[in-house]
Amino acid sequence: MKKKILVVDDEELMRITLRDSLIKEGYEVEVACDGEEGWEKFKKEYPVLVLTDLKLPGMDGIQLLEKIKSISSDTIVIVITGYGTIESAVQAMKLGAYDYICKPFILEDMVLLVKRAFEVYNLREENKNLKSKLKESYKLGDIIGKSEKMQEVYRMITAVAKTTATVIIYGETGTGKELVAETIHKLSPRKNKPLIKVSCAALPETLLESELFGYERGAFTDAVSRKIGRFEMADGGTLFLDDVDDIKPEVQVKLLRVLQERKFERIGGTETLQVDVRIIAASKKDLLDLVKEGKFREDLYYRLNVIPIYLAPLRERKEDIPLLVEHFIEKYTKPAGDTKKEISPEALEVLVSYNWPGNVRELENVIKRVVTLCNKDKITPQDLPEFLQYQKQPPKTIQEVVKESEKEHILKILSQTKGRKKEAAKILGITPKTLWQKLKEYGIK
Repeated sequence: MKKKILVVDDEELMRITLRDSLIKEGYEVEVACDGEEGWEKFKKEYPVLVLTDLKLPGMDGIQLLEKIKSISSDTIVIVITGYGTIESAVQAMKLGAYDYICKPFILEDMVLLVKRAFEVYNLREENKNLKSKLKESYKLGDIIGKSEKMQEVYRMITAVAKTTATVIIYGETGTGKELVAETIHKLSPRKNKPLIKVSCAALPETLLESELFGYERGAFTDAVSRKIGRFEMADGGTLFLDDVDDIKPEVQVKLLRVLQERKFERIGGTETLQVDVRIIAASKKDLLDLVKEGKFREDLYYRLNVIPIYLAPLRERKEDIPLLVEHFIEKYTKPAGDTKKEISPEALEVLVSYNWPGNVRELENVIKRVVTLCNKDKITPQDLPEFLQYQKQPPKTIQEVVKESEKEHILKILSQTKGRKKEAAKILGITPKTLWQKLKEYGIK
């Protein structure tokens, strides 16, 4: 890693002294004589660390710090201040400065401070890399989840992908059954062959049969030319039959034969066609229950139910919600070219507490909406759809509203007095003791 440093100071001797000393320590150093030049060089070089004086002509050190942090929160900023501007240094710390050092200082102290800052930076980077590797263990293809139920799904996918065995995926609507089918295909020896999908629920019985098996010209009134069915299209690859629980008994009979023999005829045709197709099915209902109700053929059930994979609803694996939220925020931020938004702990708590009847699909739609409409860097509960806010946040009482207003006003006055409590108490019209009690009550430090 290149150890780039930018020194911003309007005193030429200070700039030269710091530059030469830091170069001797092995750092790459750029210098700037004021805030504007520092900002331009920062945007060009993106140094790891910035040393800036607080008192600069034009754009001062505080303004430079704010600009740097607005586009690069990881950059380490150390501020240099005189004894008369300690309060400004404290303000800089609150805005994200790593540390400050007072003039005059011993050069060795500054070098040591810079060294420690780089050690902290390196630890942060190592931590990021570890988190990234850990996150990879929570992911298989585009499927995300760290819960034991999802880890079991990963193990099943990995085991069955290399085989040709028929797989059926059970799960409620929106749990990601199609995603599992895609992942199995991508990890299989058939990955370079087609993956053909059929939504059995979306097609009426007559159309489903022609979609699956195709038809010959003249097979019926509108059959003006031959149509290749999905089984033929998937030859050598994988056929994904979604919502097989919606297939009518008449089509079930023909499907059973294809699964048994991999042979079929197009509608209106006499030629028997043979295909090499791997079948992956999905169902939102338990097929065995449908068999007992007489709505699904028992022999077809056993043909499809060779290797079942069960996807738990999101309400049963809530530990996966934070990972999914982070993934969807990144997914819908990148195409827009925006800075990735953060989600506040309070907003995340609201999302985790909801039961998500629409499962992962519903969560994804909510995050997509929030990312699109939220114009702030941090997503708060107020940015979430109303139905989520209401279920987590009942209307506030008058007492709660009054307390919140009082707390905000106290913080505002303390900010104006730069933390001087006696002065703040006088402005507020209360005694210092009463102010101290209020600070304790509201947890203000």
